[in-house]
Amino acid sequence: MSVVLITGGTGAIGEALVEEFSRTNDVVFTYNRNEVKAKELSEKFRCKAVKMDISDNNSVKAAADDIIVEFKRVDVLVNNAGISLIKPFADITEEDWEQQLSVNLSGVFRVTKAITPNMISRKNGAIVNISSVWGVYGASCEVAYSAAKAGVIGFTKALAKELAPSGITVNAVAPGVIESPMNSAHLNEDELKALCDETPLGRMGRPSEVAQAVRALAENRFITGQVLGIDGGFH
Repeated sequence: MSVVLITGGTGAIGEALVEEFSRTNDVVFTYNRNEVKAKELSEKFRCKAVKMDISDNNSVKAAADDIIVEFKRVDVLVNNAGISLIKPFADITEEDWEQQLSVNLSGVFRVTKAITPNMISRKNGAIVNISSVWGVYGASCEVAYSAAKAGVIGFTKALAKELAPSGITVNAVAPGVIESPMNSAHLNEDELKALCDETPLGRMGRPSEVAQAVRALAENRFITGQVLGIDGGFH
């Protein structure tokens, strides 16, 4: 049984990831603010919830150290935690920009750096990073978010080459428009319909479909350095 660490477990995709992996693995997931939801999920799926602020290196290191002490290893790391920002470029502040990079890009760096020494020492591991279709193609009024998610793709491709000799795979998924409270909060009904119309399959994706793809990449030992679009043919 593998030990799977999932960051941002209380969001829509995060919950689907926790459910998918907990069927056959020991799952540890992180949360930052939503302690009530974290407790609910840990009880429902019989897994462990750990508080971690991925924008704070001390928080990441402390939580990662505790996880390694308790579970001895992490076999699969899924860097899922992230935040959204929809705002015209002219209105983006320095603080907005730094926050997007700190969470969506540097957060992936911090968690991965804290966990990979354990994987390297065992010459085994799998890392799957959650990017976005906007990291591939860009989105109007999402410049900071798109830039950070594009950075995740570059991070993935470079790290895959570096860690391959240690038997560690590194891949990413780029979800399109996924059914989630985050999308519902930022996009109105007409905007969501327009995005569905632009998607050849004509609908939003389901969080479970993202989770299934992540699991497939984590379990395949001869796929690395790849970015899998889960976007209904959006490109």
